[in-house]
Amino acid sequence: MKPQLAASFYATISISFWGVSFVSTKAVLDKLDPYTLIMLRFAIGAGFLLLVLLLKRYPLQIPLKYIPHLIVLGVLGVFIHQVIQVSALKTIDASSAGWIISFSPVFTVLLSMIFLHEKLTFLKTLGIITAISGVLMVTGARSGQTLGFALNIGYFLMILSTLNWAVYSILVRKLQIKLPSLVVTFYMSLLGCVLTIPFLMRDRGWEKFHLLSDSEWAHILFLGIFVSGIGYWYWSKALEVLEASKVSMFIYMEPLFTFIAAVLLLREKIFFISFMGGIIIIIGVIMVNGQLKYFSWRKR
Repeated sequence: MKPQLAASFYATISISFWGVSFVSTKAVLDKLDPYTLIMLRFAIGAGFLLLVLLLKRYPLQIPLKYIPHLIVLGVLGVFIHQVIQVSALKTIDASSAGWIISFSPVFTVLLSMIFLHEKLTFLKTLGIITAISGVLMVTGARSGQTLGFALNIGYFLMILSTLNWAVYSILVRKLQIKLPSLVVTFYMSLLGCVLTIPFLMRDRGWEKFHLLSDSEWAHILFLGIFVSGIGYWYWSKALEVLEASKVSMFIYMEPLFTFIAAVLLLREKIFFISFMGGIIIIIGVIMVNGQLKYFSWRKR
C-alpha cells in the first residue's frame, strides 16, 4: 500500500472511531456518571497505549521542560474536554453532538485571529455566518423551531466543548512539544485517568460496575481501546505522511459516522432540518478553513 493511501486509511479509521464515540458514550450514561465513565475509558486507553509503547520500544522518559506543557494539554484536551462532552450527552442526542462538534474549527480561526494575528477574509466571515446558521438549525430541530437556539444546557455545553478544543488546538500549535505523538497521547490519557480518580472515590462509582451489561462493557472497551488508543495512534500515523491541512479534511466525515451509528445503534429519530443543519455547518467550516479549492473540479 502506498504511503499516502495508507495515511488516508489511518485517518479514516480514526475519524470513524471518534464519530461513533458519541454513540458509545450515550449508550452507557444511564448506568455510569460522567467521571466514572471517563476514568474507565482513559484507564483502558492508557493501558493500551503503554502496551504499544513497550512493544515498539519507545522511550517513556520525557524532558522536565515538557511536563508543564503536558499537564496543561492533558487538563484541557482530555479532562475538561471529556467532562463537558459527556455531561452534554446526558441531555442531547448523540447525532446532534456530532454535528455541533464539527463547529470547532470556527472557534480555532477566531482565536487564531486574536492570538496569532491571522486575517479575517470575506470568505472566512461568510463561512462563520454559514456555520452558525447550521448550529441554530441543529439545536432548534428537536424543539420544533425552524431556526433558533433551543434552551438546553446540553447544547450549551457541547458548544463550550468546541471552544475548549479550539483553545487546546491553539496551545498545541504554540507549545510545539517535540516528542513522539504516541508518547504525548499516552501521558495525556494517563493524566485524564488520574484527574478523575478523586471524583470516582467521592461518588463511589465502582459500585455501579455490576449494573453494566455485556454490551455496555463492550462500549466502554471500544471507547478505551479504539477511540482513546488506536484512534489517536492512527491519527498520528496519518500526520507522519500527509500534511496537517490534508488530514484535517477527514474531520468533515466525523459527524456522518456519528449520525449513522446513532440511527443504527441508538434508534435515534432522523430530523431532516437537523441533518441539513449539520451539512451547512460542514460547508461553513470548509469555507472558514479556505479548503473549497480541494472540493472544486479541476481539469487535469
